[in-house]
Amino acid sequence: MASSILRCHAMPYSILFVEDDAELAELIASFLARHDLNVQIEARGDTALAAIAAAQPDLVLLDIMLPGKDGLSICRELRPVFDGPIVLLTSLDSDINQIMGLELGANDYILKTTPPSVLLARLRNHLRHARGSTASTPAPSGSPGHRRLGFGQLLIDPLSRDVRLDGHSIVLSTSEFDLLLQLAQHAGSPLSRETLLQATRGVGYDGLDRSIDVAISRLRKKLGDNPDEPFRIKTVRNKGYLFVPSSW
Repeated sequence: MASSILRCHAMPYSILFVEDDAELAELIASFLARHDLNVQIEARGDTALAAIAAAQPDLVLLDIMLPGKDGLSICRELRPVFDGPIVLLTSLDSDINQIMGLELGANDYILKTTPPSVLLARLRNHLRHARGSTASTPAPSGSPGHRRLGFGQLLIDPLSRDVRLDGHSIVLSTSEFDLLLQLAQHAGSPLSRETLLQATRGVGYDGLDRSIDVAISRLRKKLGDNPDEPFRIKTVRNKGYLFVPSSW
């Protein structure tokens, strides 16, 4: 498989839906198609990665229980080479599976019992955010939002979306990079979950969403932070998360 999967950004949005229940897949695909989303269905887990590479979708909608290879394994293998949203759509109402899915790089975890209109709204939100973060017109390189950020051995380039630590390239998903950039641009000031969710995903904090916590955990692991006593991205009680500029 190629080392990277590139996605085209021509309208309308395209979705590859990995689902082995043919009737359910057709029902959801037909509903989404009526709302201007192009949906391609792939029925097996062991052929999903090849199908994604060929289709270059804007978003991958992924069941967990699949023949050939399960959705969590697909998510783990896909995340390093696919920068678009990965949404798990499953009948498994399990906190453990939700945490695992988000840890492996999924952007969202949605139950199949969710009303179609809510599913549509959540998919559109992920698609808008992904396209906005990768296809927006770049500002001049000298503008504040696009200057390289340097903290000791850490270098963040907003234009190339490249992160290097001690000279080594750090592979981050789109959502992880956006989160790190927000934290680094406000280095020394704690940011709340609500602020981070709004800035990176365009959604409000409902008091239950743990996706920011999971993403912070992934960032700490990739950036060499101490998971037990973080010193680079600290948790500030009742305030949120703090990027420590002097710790790199």
